[in-house]
Amino acid sequence: MMLQRLALCSSLRSRSLQANVCPRFARAVSQSKFPVTHSPGKSAAHRSELRQAKRIVVKLGSAVVTRGDECGLALGRLASIVEQVAVLQNQGREMMIVTSGAVAFGRQRLRHEILLSQSVRQALHSGQNQLKEMSLPVLEARACAAAGQSGLMALYEAMFTQYSTCTAQILVTNLDFHDEQKRRNLNSTLHELLRMNIVPIINTNDAVVPPPVPNSDLQGVNVIHIKDNDSLAARLAVEMKADLLIALSDVEGLYDSPPGTDDAKLIDIFYPGDQQSIRYGSKSKVGIGGMEAKVKSALWALQGGTSVVIANGTDPKVTGHVITDIVEGKKVGTFFSEVKPAGPTVEQQTEMARQAGRTLATLHPDERGEIICRLADLLTEKKDEILSANKRDMETAASSGRLSQPLLARLSLSTSKLNSLAIGLRQIAVSSRDSVGQVLRRTRVANNLELEQITVPIGVLLVIFESRPDCLPQVSALAIASGNALLLKGGKEAANTNRILHQLTQEALSIHGVKDAIQLVSTREEVEDLCRLDKMIDLIIPRGSSQLVRDIQRAAKGIPVLGHSEGICHVYIDSEACIEKAIDIIKDSKCDYPAACNAMETLLLHRDLLRTPLFDQIIDMLRVEQVKIHAGPRFASYLTFSPSEVKSLRTEYGDLECCIEVVDSMQDAVDHIHKYGSSHTDVIVTDNENTAEQFMQQVDSACVFWNASSRFADGYRFGLGAEVGISTARIHARGPVGLEGLLTTKWVLRGEGHTVAEFSEAGSMKYLHENIPSVREPSNTGTVM
Repeated sequence: MMLQRLALCSSLRSRSLQANVCPRFARAVSQSKFPVTHSPGKSAAHRSELRQAKRIVVKLGSAVVTRGDECGLALGRLASIVEQVAVLQNQGREMMIVTSGAVAFGRQRLRHEILLSQSVRQALHSGQNQLKEMSLPVLEARACAAAGQSGLMALYEAMFTQYSTCTAQILVTNLDFHDEQKRRNLNSTLHELLRMNIVPIINTNDAVVPPPVPNSDLQGVNVIHIKDNDSLAARLAVEMKADLLIALSDVEGLYDSPPGTDDAKLIDIFYPGDQQSIRYGSKSKVGIGGMEAKVKSALWALQGGTSVVIANGTDPKVTGHVITDIVEGKKVGTFFSEVKPAGPTVEQQTEMARQAGRTLATLHPDERGEIICRLADLLTEKKDEILSANKRDMETAASSGRLSQPLLARLSLSTSKLNSLAIGLRQIAVSSRDSVGQVLRRTRVANNLELEQITVPIGVLLVIFESRPDCLPQVSALAIASGNALLLKGGKEAANTNRILHQLTQEALSIHGVKDAIQLVSTREEVEDLCRLDKMIDLIIPRGSSQLVRDIQRAAKGIPVLGHSEGICHVYIDSEACIEKAIDIIKDSKCDYPAACNAMETLLLHRDLLRTPLFDQIIDMLRVEQVKIHAGPRFASYLTFSPSEVKSLRTEYGDLECCIEVVDSMQDAVDHIHKYGSSHTDVIVTDNENTAEQFMQQVDSACVFWNASSRFADGYRFGLGAEVGISTARIHARGPVGLEGLLTTKWVLRGEGHTVAEFSEAGSMKYLHENIPSVREPSNTGTVM
């Protein structure tokens, strides 16, 4: 019944579209937005080039379109795939589908008919109401295909009609490719359908083809035997000069060994020369192919100039966007490429960093300090090389015009900056002596059974930063001091500077044989792809704009993100505030560095201060400093001629702008901060100690100050040395995060053959749980990540 309703819907919609179908086809052809940018007959070298793919073949394996019981189609899964294909088609791309499913659909129909027939016959001849148990005969695949082809096509047509997209069915066999005339006819038909903006749906004519037999299968670029839909999709993609072939299966992609085995790893990019290192598993229980057939077909298509991606089309978490994600160049499945990069992949870099990081963590604190001091020396010894590289970056950035003046200032390095960096690094080297392996707690559980809680590195850190090459040696020094492995992703605007600074960092690490502990990602990896490496990266630290932080927090898949997306900092001026203190704090909080995340964005004034000398002085000072004022709703209601009313009370201006709002009391100020703030830094200015204490107790922010500028929210000003950022999270680290924020703990228990049974009622041992004074000197035990 469901199929009949879908077919009826398709029929009605098709008639309604016939009147205007020709103009739409012509318009789609003339307005194609995706010209092929790579050379015809040449596959894409990188995933990002897939965005320009115009002609795309989507191959749906049997496991994708078939239900788990192998009888019938997975309608929900198929509907989401159809939606993605229709979206890409309506963008102006040329989509083709190679589909399985006719056998499964036919088997469902034939089983239903056989059961119905048997039940009727049995009811007529038995004369009894109770039917005997019925057995189903073995259904021959070709008969199932014959019974299922029409229903499968009707289903596709009904689904695509919902997106005003027309389809056409094409059944092929080997003869259609090996007979020259038939091959030309097929090619001509497909081109004509694509020209008219129709989605061809192609399948092997399983009703007449012989069963697959072992054969040479692939015999060079000009010959491919069509024995399954994998080889059909490859042959079709090459024949039609498709830019991309997407092969959807029931696994995430190609693994280096059978999926499910302990050491199986998903291969991100597969190169033609790597096939000897692959161990294939068994094929899926439906279909006649298997991963080995998919790889052979993919390599054949790649050799013919078509890019290929093998991905999972059955996972409900990704099925709804797997095709569009691939076309957008995201790291999904296995991408086949003929161009092998000179350096390691980001996955290999991460593994190298983790292995070397484990060695780094076991070094003596003095040895880690020596590495940091050596890096500090190199910053001054190699300053000419560093400044030369930075000059190239500055010239490129200035000529492109993409960076604002503040960002250009951040990009720039100078001799004085390098000297300051070297001084800061030496300070970190001193502080690193009592970081890793520090005993925080020691407990005597029982006689000769002692428990310790000690500090250890977090593991592998990913730091993503923009326009600030000085961030690289700072963060590297903190990672070395804390024994963490580090993966760095800098902005392309500082590529030359980052490269030389990373080389110097690895030179310093080499003195104790841990060169690979810090890696610079120089491949064309998207930030979103890096955030998906949840099995390899333990913590992400973004250093850049609030937009960058928000994007990373959104993209991170199972990896904690240390940072804050917004710095909406408030300064509340109480009715009992000192005029001089208020003026100085407001000026410093807003005007010292307006782009900083700890700059004031909203000024809250107690209602009693309106039309007082303090209010006038505040307004005059802001006007002199050229601060643009936005009036909050209540503040605007008190004024006859008010500044522009604020669009949102939750705004980070990052410039010489701020919002002024009026509150009735300290409690109202706290409520406003909780509703519109970002839990970063908030300030009260008052001479009433009780009011200040209540404010500091109630405000739930990472930093809460009394009679002090919000600009003090900084690791250096807190005496933490260099910081990796400011966190507004409520677990692990909060506020300015320095060296201690890059450490976690583990428990170490030392005994002499103790067992839990000894402490039972019948046992002889008793728990003591005596606290032993902690030894603050670092321990060299148990720092493995």
